[in-house]
Amino acid sequence: MANIQEMIEAVKAKVDPAAVGMLACHNGVVRATSRDGKPARALDIDCDRKAWERVLRDMRARPGIAAVEAHLCTGHRQVGDDVLLVVVAGDIRENVFPVLEETVNRLKAEAVKKKEWLAD
Repeated sequence: MANIQEMIEAVKAKVDPAAVGMLACHNGVVRATSRDGKPARALDIDCDRKAWERVLRDMRARPGIAAVEAHLCTGHRQVGDDVLLVVVAGDIRENVFPVLEETVNRLKAEAVKKKEWLAD
């Protein structure tokens, strides 16, 4: 399994340092509560790979973006476990931050499949 630091190093190794002024990261973890506040204990995570690749391709094409990499930790995940890791490299924050947010939102909406296990 990848971790965020390994992803950062891999992105830095493959981009042109002259074109990159920042990297922004997302490290999503399993929460102990659902979005509506109910106690949760785990998530089962799967992925639609075609949708995943489509989202990454779209985000990589944005102006000022040098790289977008993402990793999904699939299977049964416990509270505190990593789930979604995203690294975006680009020229300036006005280009990078929106792409990070949109990448996370689109991957979760279009590609990530999850089943939440609520606490008994």
